[in-house]
Formats: sequence, C-alpha cells, structure tokens
Amino acid sequence: MCRSIKTLREPYTPQVTDDDVRAAALQYVRKISGFRAPAAHNAAAFEAAVAAVAEATRTLLDQLVVRGGAAPGAGRAAVGAGAPGAGQAAASAGATVSGAQRER
Repeated sequence: MCRSIKTLREPYTPQVTDDDVRAAALQYVRKISGFRAPAAHNAAAFEAAVAAVAEATRTLLDQLVVRGGAAPGAGRAAVGAGAPGAGQAAASAGATVSGAQRER
C-alpha cells in the first residue's frame, strides 16, 4: 500500500520502537485520509486515528507468532508487552481457522 511503511515484525526488524510504530501508523493515516497534515478542524480526528492504528499495530506485533522464531512479543520490549498467553491463544485460533479452510 504505502512504500514508506516498513515491515515491523521479526526477522525484518529485530527491535521495534514506539517511534517505528507511530511512523507506520502516521503513514497509514496519511495515505487513507489523503492529508499529509490535517487542517486544524481535522487535527483531533487525525491524531486519534494515528493513536488507534499504533495501538492496533502494537497488539498485532505482540500476538504474532513467527514460525521457527521467538515467542509472541519477544524482541518487542520497547513497544510493550501484551497479555500473557494472548499470542498463544491467537495462534491456536488462527491454526484452527487455517486448518478448517484447508479442509474445504
């Protein structure tokens, strides 16, 4: 979608910072809104969207399980840790859905 958003999961980025997450969220919101910098009357909505996308990004990165890689959230201490076991639950749910889809 947007070439300036870099991949933030391991092994592409071993240490993800809050600045990395915010930069990706900002680029995403800029792309979908069509504004590089919003007008004053749109600034609050723009910043709220950046914060929401950044939070969703943190949650995603904390829950991803990379095959043959580290446990969920490993290497993401700078971004923050997710709920214990949340990554395993998401991985189990994803494996079930993937397995069901393959059987069709």
